[in-house]
Amino acid sequence: MRRILAGALILATLSGLYAQKRARKWQQYEYEMQDPVDDPPDAFDAGEFIFGRLRYRSNRDGRGPYARWGIDANKGDRIFLSTIRRLTRIHTQSTEDIIDVESDAIYDSPFLFAVSPSDWRISPSQAQRLRNYFDRGGFLMVDDFHGPRDWETFMIGIRQIFPEASVVELGDKEPIFNIVYELKERINVPGANVVHGPGYEKDGITPYWRGIMDKDGRIIVAICFNMDVGDGWEFADDPDYPEKFSAMALRLGVNYVAYAMTH
Repeated sequence: MRRILAGALILATLSGLYAQKRARKWQQYEYEMQDPVDDPPDAFDAGEFIFGRLRYRSNRDGRGPYARWGIDANKGDRIFLSTIRRLTRIHTQSTEDIIDVESDAIYDSPFLFAVSPSDWRISPSQAQRLRNYFDRGGFLMVDDFHGPRDWETFMIGIRQIFPEASVVELGDKEPIFNIVYELKERINVPGANVVHGPGYEKDGITPYWRGIMDKDGRIIVAICFNMDVGDGWEFADDPDYPEKFSAMALRLGVNYVAYAMTH
């Protein structure tokens, strides 16, 4: 009987260890994600480049099946990361890191990505943390918000971080558009929900590629306004989503990553 119990205990222990090993990397946040997917085999391997998905707070959280920060997550992130691996020599981690806005882990991620930033609600302490992040050389890409009302609510958060913030239109000569791919003819990347319809959401008809720069002229916030680059990533493997939009979304993202790592 002792041998049977000992054997059962060993099996239970091994089963527990195996279950821990097989647990998905960000399983605790999957209920907040729009499109969670299984981990790749190397999910827990470190990489030189880490894609930081910003987990912020929103008054709209709890009104739907996922949180606002989790739009397109994490399928879109992982398709994009696999593309960086395929198209560049950047040593890229295969999975995103979810970076909570209140965590010191933010300082370990030089590249952050935030979706639907018009929905964020930033506290004074969070604004200070983000300001410290940018002062230390951080880079933020924002995407998927549309129309004047979204812009104004986005800028409320930006002004909390940078009271003196000045937003500029990014022209063709900016290095961010030439560092890997030469993107002189940028096209609007529509969301999957409007790609076969009007091609835009709300009243955000005209796409804008904007930025906020530091005192040295380095882009620290890259703004994709009136477009949905994340959907271009997420639906890159969907035959119903036009390839030309995914191709632009992936090239744009690759350029932004390369810029963030070199400037």
